Amino acid sequence: MGKIVRVSGPVVIAEDIKNQKMFDVVRVGELNLVGEIIRISGNRATIQVYEDTSGMRPGESAETTGRPLSVELGPGLLKSIYDGIQRPLDLIREKTGDFIRRGYTANPIDLTKEWEFFPTVKKGDEIKPGQILGTVQETSLIQHRIMAPNHVSGKVSEILSGKMKITDVYAYIEGKGGKHELTMRQEWPVRTIRGVKSKLPPSIPLITGQRVIDTLFPVAKGGTVAVPGPFGSGKTVVQHQLSKWADSDIVVYVGCGERGNEMTEILATFPELQDPKSGKPLMERTILIANTSNMPVAAREASIYTGISIAEYYRDMGYGIALMADSTSRWAEALREISGRLEEMPGEEGYPAYLGRRLSEFYERSGNAIINGNPDRNGSITIVGAVSPPGGDISEPVSQNTLRVTRVFWALDSSLASRRHFPSINWLNSYSLYQNDLTSWFSENASNDWPQMYSRMMSILQKEAELQEVVQLVGYDALPDREKVTLDVARIIREDYLQQSAFDEVDQYCSLRKQDIMMRLIMHYSEQIEKAVSGGITMESLQGMSSREKISRIKEIRDKDLDKYFKDAIASIDQDIERIKG
Repeated sequence: MGKIVRVSGPVVIAEDIKNQKMFDVVRVGELNLVGEIIRISGNRATIQVYEDTSGMRPGESAETTGRPLSVELGPGLLKSIYDGIQRPLDLIREKTGDFIRRGYTANPIDLTKEWEFFPTVKKGDEIKPGQILGTVQETSLIQHRIMAPNHVSGKVSEILSGKMKITDVYAYIEGKGGKHELTMRQEWPVRTIRGVKSKLPPSIPLITGQRVIDTLFPVAKGGTVAVPGPFGSGKTVVQHQLSKWADSDIVVYVGCGERGNEMTEILATFPELQDPKSGKPLMERTILIANTSNMPVAAREASIYTGISIAEYYRDMGYGIALMADSTSRWAEALREISGRLEEMPGEEGYPAYLGRRLSEFYERSGNAIINGNPDRNGSITIVGAVSPPGGDISEPVSQNTLRVTRVFWALDSSLASRRHFPSINWLNSYSLYQNDLTSWFSENASNDWPQMYSRMMSILQKEAELQEVVQLVGYDALPDREKVTLDVARIIREDYLQQSAFDEVDQYCSLRKQDIMMRLIMHYSEQIEKAVSGGITMESLQGMSSREKISRIKEIRDKDLDKYFKDAIASIDQDIERIKG
C-alpha cells in the first residue's frame, strides 16, 4: 500500500503505490474511495477521486486495483440508472438511503438473475472475436446478443443453453492460449475505443419527427450534433424529444453535471414514458447515467466515458444508438478544475490546452460502422451533445472546439424560447453538413421534390430576415406587394411548420410523409398568391382568405386523414383566389 501525502479537493497525491500504472483504479483513504491515476512522477501518483474527499488527510492508505476504470457489460444494463462510475443508484438507495454513502459500491448488473440463453453456434464451429454466440431476451423490445470477447477465437468445444446467470460459463472455446471459459459478463476499459471492421459514409438520416430538424438541419445515423444554447432555451427538451421519437433502437442518456432538479425530472419521467412505436415503457430501451452538479467534478469525465462505452457495446450487437450528453460544458469545467489543481499551463479562459483533443476523442467514437465478427451487421452511434455557454455566447472555447468536430449545429435561441416557439432552433444560425449527403435518400424515400422545397423554404426565410430590417425603417405598409407575399409566406413557415408542440398528441411527432404534404401545401399557397399579386390583386385583399386557416390546422390532422385534407385545402385555396379575382 502507498500513502497519501497531499489532498487538494478531488486531486490526491500518494507515494509508494506498488505496481502503479496510468489510468488504474485506486482505492483511496480509510473509506476506500474510488479514484484513477492520471499522472505518475517517480514514486508519486496523482489521483483524481470520483467521490467527496472531505476529511481525508495525509498518511491514509492508497492501493491500486491493478485494473483500469472499466464498465461491466452484459444482460441487465437496460432499464438501469447509474451514476458516473456505473454504480446502480436504485440499489444503492435501498442500502444507504437517499444519499450515497462514500466508498459504497454495488454490482452494476444483477448477478443473481437468471436469463434464458439461446446459442446461435454449435459444437465444432470456428469463431472469431466479436462473433455473436447466442442471444438473451433482455427486455420485451431488445434482444441482447452475446458476443465473443475481443481476445477469444478458436473452435467451440462445448456450448450450453437454457437458464443461467451472467457469471455462469455458457461456452468453452479451444484456441490460442488454451481453453477459454466464456460468461455473459464482460468488462471494458472506458478510455479504450472498441474497434470496428470499417466505418460507413453518412447516407441515412436519423428521423426525429421534429420538422425543423428533419427538413432543414438533418443528422445522419452515426453523426454528431452540437446543441448550444443559454439557460431556458430548451436544450434538455430537444434531447428528451429525440430520446422519445428518434429512429434509434437504444437511448443512452448521460446527465453530465446538470442541475439536480433537471436530472430528477428525467429520473421521474423516463420510467413513466411510453415508447410511441411499441407502446411499451421507454425505459425498456434506455440507460440513464445521472451525474449532477453537486457531485464531485471528476466523476463528470467518468460519466461521459461510461456512457460512450456502453453505447459502443450495444452498437457492436448491430443496434442504432442515440447518445444524449447533457452537457459537455460541465465536463469541460471539470477538466478546467482538475487542470488548475495539477498546476498545468492554462489555455484560453483557463481551460486546459488539451480541451479540443478530449472533445474530439469523445465525438470520434460516434459513427455508422460494419462490426467485427459474424454475422455481418451494421451498428451506429449518434451523439447529440448539449453545450451550455455562459450567457449564450458561443464564442467561448467549449462551443468553438465542439463546432470544429461536429457536423450539425442546432443554435437554440432564447428570444424564440421566450416567444414560446419550440423547438427554439434558430433557422438562420443553424446548419447541417450532412444535408448534401442525405439529399438522395430524401429524394428516394420521402419525395422527389424534397430538396427543391427545402431550398425554397430556406430562401424565403433568409429573404424575410433581410426585409425585417427594411420594415423597421419604413414600415410594413410601404413595402411593395411582392415583398409582402414573402413576409406572409415566411410567417406561415415559421408558425405553422417550424413551430411544433411537444405536448400535442398529434403534433409531437411528424412523419416524413406529413412533412412532405405540409411543405407542398405551403408551397402551393405561395405560388398561387404570387401569381395573384403579379396579376394585379393587392395583398390586402388576399389576407382575408379563409383557406389560410386550413394551412394552420394541418398539423392537427392524423396521417390517415392527410390525403383528403390536402386535396380539400388545395381546392379551398384555389377557390378563394378565384373568388377574389372575380
